[in-house]
Amino acid sequence: MNSKLEKYGSLVARFAVAAIFVYGGWGKLNGLDGTAAYIASKGLPAAELGALFAALLELVGGLAIALGIGTRWAALALAIFLVPATWLFHNPIGLDAAAAQMQMIHVYKNLAIAGGLLAFTAFGAGPLALEARTRRPWQPGQLGFRSISRSGVQS
Repeated sequence: MNSKLEKYGSLVARFAVAAIFVYGGWGKLNGLDGTAAYIASKGLPAAELGALFAALLELVGGLAIALGIGTRWAALALAIFLVPATWLFHNPIGLDAAAAQMQMIHVYKNLAIAGGLLAFTAFGAGPLALEARTRRPWQPGQLGFRSISRSGVQS
């Protein structure tokens, strides 16, 4: 693969995919009551907790992807989150034709975003990521510190 394409293409792709989650998460966090009311209108329990969870997952996950920190894990978490969120909030079944068509646009948009997230899960963040600057990719639980193996040797 062309190294410039890999280098800059992966950076642009991360920013493009992350933007929708950072923007959406920030909006949900700043309008938590409205987000909770919308969740409750769908008949879901614990709407306030769900709104906070969605807001934080989207914001933190989006920032992680944009910066290239724990990209595979953040992308996987967002992809898993996207499937039920799409079904619950963009389900076209039972809607009139115009409303169903609008919801199908959201379904296909989310499908495309999920594809990008799964690509990050499979292939990582690329060379212009903060995790690429370490000896090995960041993994949850490391917090940037080297771990000590059972033999006492630092890895």
